[in-house]
Order: sequence, then structure tokens, then C-alpha cells
Amino acid sequence: MESRPQLTEEDVERFANLALACVHREYPNKIAHILTSDGDALPPRSLTPAFYGCFDWHSSVHGHWLLVRLLRLFPESSFASRARAALHKNLTAENLLQEAAYLRGEGRASFERPYGLAWLLQLCAELREWDNDFAKALATNLRPLEEEAVARLSEWLPKLPFPVRSGEHSQTAFALGLALDYARTVKNELFSKLLLARAFQFYFNDRKAPLEYEPSGEDFLSPCLAEADVMRRVLGRQEFEVWLKGFLPQIPPNASSTWLLPAVSPDRRDGKLGHLDGLNLSRAWMLEGIASALEPYNPRRHAVEAAAREHASVGLAAVTGEHYEGGHWLGSFAVYLVTRRGLRSQP
Repeated sequence: MESRPQLTEEDVERFANLALACVHREYPNKIAHILTSDGDALPPRSLTPAFYGCFDWHSSVHGHWLLVRLLRLFPESSFASRARAALHKNLTAENLLQEAAYLRGEGRASFERPYGLAWLLQLCAELREWDNDFAKALATNLRPLEEEAVARLSEWLPKLPFPVRSGEHSQTAFALGLALDYARTVKNELFSKLLLARAFQFYFNDRKAPLEYEPSGEDFLSPCLAEADVMRRVLGRQEFEVWLKGFLPQIPPNASSTWLLPAVSPDRRDGKLGHLDGLNLSRAWMLEGIASALEPYNPRRHAVEAAAREHASVGLAAVTGEHYEGGHWLGSFAVYLVTRRGLRSQP
């Protein structure tokens, strides 16, 4: 693939600082919390003591993932000691046992399902892949919550009658992709088989995706591209190329960048409208994933790569941290993109 924005030392520091500014910041906080009595009216730090420090639970989870990812890739960076201290403080065995107990609480069967649970598994996968005593200790602490997340998804997916094709947290395709990467990392064959079967059943027969209907006004994930990105994890190269041609016939056989244009957020101070900045980032990594599964000589690959570069450039320029509405989560999306986390060939 041709060059596109790369991580500089300044970028690494900036993205790490975005996460470090959030991991212990309790407010503002949007909690998805079922009250069953007055005793449940507690502050976030008491309810979920590991993942309380951000605007919401899932953003806290992938903020912790960001720190682990950058520590793993850049262990000597200037932020490393602060990141280790933050992870050590939050991801204790005691805190994570309480997180697991919270997940099992009455009325919480759908808590952070599937988006937050998928990011939790991505955090676990990152730690499991990192051959480091610090990472191994954190992975051990996370095991009760990890097992609860796998059990929760394993119970839910067989019952889900149709995929959720939204562009936000409820989307099925994106979560399946993260969960499948996790299952393959930890060699959980039973979970892998379930995820593969569900993705195949949900998406294999899809044709002529309505890409022209995207994006919705508050999307941060592309329903069509996320589906293609998970299917390239499911199908062999030749089978995927045939499937993709039927699913996204809009992709031209040249390097045109006009078949899919980046979105523009009209107001980054509005948390929902700011989602569109994240859409550009997630589209970029999904397009890269799709391109990686196509043969180099496939003429449609050039169009996919051109769109990926354009979305990456626009998306990364929006990760400024100027407004907390985007600053609390866009750094994670930027790091996932620029470190190529979703590609099979990457560490």
C-alpha cells in the first residue's frame, strides 16, 4: 500500500496524553446503569472501579487499550512511566473482580453489548500477545472479566436473530471482528467457531450494499465497510474477492477517490455530531483491512487504498483534543488505525 500518515514521536505522546487525561477523570460521566434500589445510586468509581475514568465505560476500556498498545510498541517513550502507573492503579485484581461482579448484576445482561465487551477482549488480546511480565500480570488480573465477557457474548450471539446494522455501538459486524481477532489470539477455538458461524450466517448472502445511504448523521462506524471488514476475516482470499464484488459493486476498477468521500463534522463540541470524525478513522482502517485481503493485481484494490488514504488524512487531522467530546475517544481510533492493529500481519 502507498504511504499514508505514520506515527511520529509527537503523535505517540499526543495520543497517550489524550488517554492519560481520561483514565482517572470521573466526570462528566454517562453511565448505562440499571437501578434496582436506592443502594445502586453510587458514583462511577464505586460501580466500576477499573473503568470509571472517562465519559463512558467503553471509552475507558479502549483508552486503557491505547496505553497498552503504545507501551508495547514504544516502551521507552516519555509517557511510559505515567502509563504504567495508570494501568497499575486501575487494573488491579480487586478492581477487576468487582467489574466482573458488576457485569453479573441484575438487569445488566445487555451492559456494553457488544461494543464495550468487544473492546475489552481487544485489550485482553493486546496484553496476551505482549511477552512482558507487566502485561502478564495485568492479563491475569483481567481474566475474570474476560471470561465473563466471552460467556456473555457466547450466550447472546446464538439467540440474535438478525445482525444489527447501525453505525454506532450496537453494530454487530465491528464487534464480531474485534472478538474474532481476540479468539484467534488466545486460541479459543469454540468461541472462534461461534463467531465465524454467526458472521457467515449474517452476511454471506448479502449483495449490493446500499453504500449511498451512508453515513447517517451520528455514525462512527460504517455498516457496509464493517461487514466487508469482518468477512475478509471469515473467507479465504479468492472467495472474499468474489463476495466483495457482489457486495460492493460500487468500488471502481481504478484509483478513484470519489466513490467514497470522508464525512465532515459540523460541530465537534456536540458529542454525537463529532462521531463523524471517528467514522473517517474507522472507515480508513476498514478499507485497509479490505485491501489487505485482495490480490495486489486486483484493479479494485487501488480504489480501496486511495479511499483509505483520504479518510486517514482527514480523520487524523481531527484528533486534536480541543474538545473533550472527541478527545476522550478519538485517540484510540487513531492508534488502532496508524498502528495497523486490525491487519493480520501486524503484531
